[in-house]
Formats: sequence, C-alpha cells, structure tokens
Amino acid sequence: MKHRVTSDPAPHLPPEDRARLDALFADMKAMVPRNIGYPCNQIFDYSELFRFLQFSQNNVGDPFTGSNYRMNTHDFEREVVAEFARLTRAPKDGWWGYVTSGGTEGNMYGLYVARELFPDGMCYFSEDTHYSVAKILRLQHTRNIMIKSQPDGQMDYADLRESLRIHRDVPPIIFANMGTTMKGAVDDIGKIRAILDELALSHSYVHADAALSGVILPFVDHPPAWDFAGGADSISISGHKMLGSPVPSGVVLARKKDVERIARSIEYVGTLDTTIAGSRSAFSPLLLWYRLRSLGHDGLARLVRDCLRRAEYAVQQLKAHDIPAWRHEHSVTVVFPRPPAALMKKWIIAPKQDIGHLITMPQVTETVIDEFVADFVAARKDEDDQK
Repeated sequence: MKHRVTSDPAPHLPPEDRARLDALFADMKAMVPRNIGYPCNQIFDYSELFRFLQFSQNNVGDPFTGSNYRMNTHDFEREVVAEFARLTRAPKDGWWGYVTSGGTEGNMYGLYVARELFPDGMCYFSEDTHYSVAKILRLQHTRNIMIKSQPDGQMDYADLRESLRIHRDVPPIIFANMGTTMKGAVDDIGKIRAILDELALSHSYVHADAALSGVILPFVDHPPAWDFAGGADSISISGHKMLGSPVPSGVVLARKKDVERIARSIEYVGTLDTTIAGSRSAFSPLLLWYRLRSLGHDGLARLVRDCLRRAEYAVQQLKAHDIPAWRHEHSVTVVFPRPPAALMKKWIIAPKQDIGHLITMPQVTETVIDEFVADFVAARKDEDDQK
C-alpha cells in the first residue's frame, strides 16, 4: 500500500482567538513610529520570502562543511557572512563565521572561543557593557573584572591599564563595545592594543560587540579602530537592528585559526560542531541575504548616512528647546536627560538612571522627531507646573 503525504487541515481559529491576533497586529502597527528608544529598523518588506515558511528548514552545524540535513540555506548563509567579513576587513582566507540568533549569541561565541584558548583568562569589560555579558561570563565561569567607564560611555583606559598591570600573570580577554547600549560609545581597540603591547601581554584576546554600529562604522570617515584590521579577534553584529528583520538575528565572525582549535566533528548530522546552537534558523540567513542584495553597497551606505543625518537633526531640535542632548560623532544614539514619566507612556524609550535616548532608525523621521520634541517640551512644562 502506498502512503500518501497529507497536509494539515485548514487552520481554524475560534473567533475570539482571531480577534486577539487582529488586535495584536493593530497594536504593533501603531507602535512603529513611537518605537524610538530601541535600535530596530522597522522599515522592510520580505514578502517575497514568505513562501519559504512552508518548509521545516534547519541550518544545523557549520555553514562551510555541509550537513546531512539538506533542507538548509547554508549557501546563502555563507554569502551573508562573507559580506560581513568584507565590511569588517577580516583577513583574506583567515576568517570564519555564521548567522546567529542575535547579538547575545554572537557575544557568547566570541567569549567562548576566548575561554577555550585561555581557560585561565580574565575578562575585562566596562560598566557600560550590555547586561547580557555579565550573564554570559557567569554561564561560562570566566573570571572577570568590570572596568570603569568615562562619562561619555567609553571604557576608562587608565583603569583598564591598571587592572591589567595588577593581573599581568593572567591572559587578558578584552570585551570591547563598538557602540554602547545607552550612549553609543566606541571603545577604541587601537588604544586597547597599545596598552596590551606596553605591558607586554602577547597572549590576549579582543572581542568586539558591534551589535548596531557594525553596520554603521564601515560607512563613515575616519572611524576609531574597531574591526579585524583594527585589532579585533572576533566581532558580533546584529542583523535585526540597522538592516531590519521580523525576527532577531545576527552574525559572528572570528579568526579561522582560533575556531579550528575548538571544532569537533559530529557524525549524526555530518558536520562540524563549531556553533553555539545545534539547530539554527535557516530563514534568518535568507532574510539577511535578501536585505543585503536588495540594498546593495550604495543603498546600505545611503541608509546609514540618512540615519546619521537625522540623529544630528534630533540633537539640534532638542537643544533648540533647551533640552541638553548630544551624540557621538559616528552614532545614531541621541542622549538626553531622563524624560518625564508622562512622555514615556506615549513613546517607547529606554531610560537608565538619569538619562534616556532615542535612536534614529529609518522609521524615526524628522516628522516623528518634531512630534517627540514637542511632547517632551509639553511634558516638562506640565511637570514644572505641578511642582
């Protein structure tokens, strides 16, 4: 008897459940222009790729060695990481990478490689580092020291030097921020490498968290040292931030010689176990590939320039209304005093202690900025009137 492959019956949701979905869609759509505090590009169209959602795809294992599970997009994934290798000036034929679930996995991978190379190493990271890094270090049982930050969010290099000097007998693992979460500050890897050289610390590792700025810094003039050519050993970049994606994603790149030292062969899936996850999304590489190919180099450069221009516009508009605001030269993150609570009921803002910020993603237009500034001024006036 032949077995026929049948599909699932047509989906049937109760009316109340369908109403919930409709309400969620309406809520999310309304939030798009108000989502100014988080670095997620909301302007994209991937409808041409929706047809691939009917398959159970899986990019299990190393994208460069193939897999027994052939319903994958490894070839597209390789093209994506190759483009990011070019943008980060990775050494020719000397890099390796894969598409991750997001920035946290990318940072975990970089620190994992460093930990495998230097099991007794000490990780140094600044107090402005993303909260997930401390969690990663706890999970990996990596010794660590938090370094002070400068007022602008950049690592305090004097404190780093002194901490390294005290622990000269331990291989250093430096976690550098290429755009801090709240202030968009870039830790200069050139200065970090100079300190390591001065203290004769030849056995060291530098990971760069370039979640947002990894798609900005390749397109600006005279950026600080941040990429492989600048001295990084591994780099993590988010895919859903500047590029935009309906699901979180990212890319991690590392020096090939370091990855080869930790690779393991797995017969069951017919591939090398070089990634953090076993099963990995095969749809995310398609999204990133489609975005990179449809934008092209010039389109990506234009996207970055427009976001930087609107960031400067936001600074000027806020300052014109006596609201102290500033940003780093190559950053789309605009910092200002913590807004009144009433303002944060309407606008999606990420506050921390005494500051807040907006991030000029493509959906944050000049019209949106003008409305936000007007609301900020009105909320501040109401707050003063109530005192």
